[in-house]
Amino acid sequence: MLLLAGLGNPGPKHAQDRHNIGFMAADAIAQRWRFGPERSRFSSLVSEGAVPTPEGGSVRALLLKPQTFMNESGRAIAEAARFFKIDPADVVVFYDEIDMAPGRFRMKTGGGAAGHNGIRSTMARFGPDFRRARLGVGHPGHKDLVQAYVLGPFAKAEQPWVRALLDACGEALPFLAAGDDERYQAEVLRLAPAPKGDPRKPRSQD
Repeated sequence: MLLLAGLGNPGPKHAQDRHNIGFMAADAIAQRWRFGPERSRFSSLVSEGAVPTPEGGSVRALLLKPQTFMNESGRAIAEAARFFKIDPADVVVFYDEIDMAPGRFRMKTGGGAAGHNGIRSTMARFGPDFRRARLGVGHPGHKDLVQAYVLGPFAKAEQPWVRALLDACGEALPFLAAGDDERYQAEVLRLAPAPKGDPRKPRSQD
């Protein structure tokens, strides 16, 4: 089984925040692959489904949106992983990355938290060796502005690339299900091209 966790903060107040792009990715995946209805479990909203692989098989997947608030995300992820006996190699966490340009996407396994409280919490509960799906949202330009920036909504002008990135995360998922993170990253960026750039500068409009 694959555990796919999208990070965010619960409630309508935070639904459109940059910090909630992990929740948005989870919703896009659920919609694309017709996961079952959400229910409350493991201090999360959980849905289940199956994702086809490029070789013609399929992988059972548990989709998790922790309702613990970002700083305690790891508690929910670790609880679900223990229950289903899921190894870190089969856990993928989708989250916002301010040190990447808007719309960029990168897969990574292991490493540090880079100041992200949801990743820090997950590492504390689960160790560092899970897979990370990093969705670039850009940087406000100064560390004192970061909290207000990530807890604010995407601007109207950002919506096209946000939607494209989320859709690509769902569409390319068979490569992730097959364990080919490098191909998954490449396919997401093929479907939702995003130029490399300074994360502290707004993305220019295509």
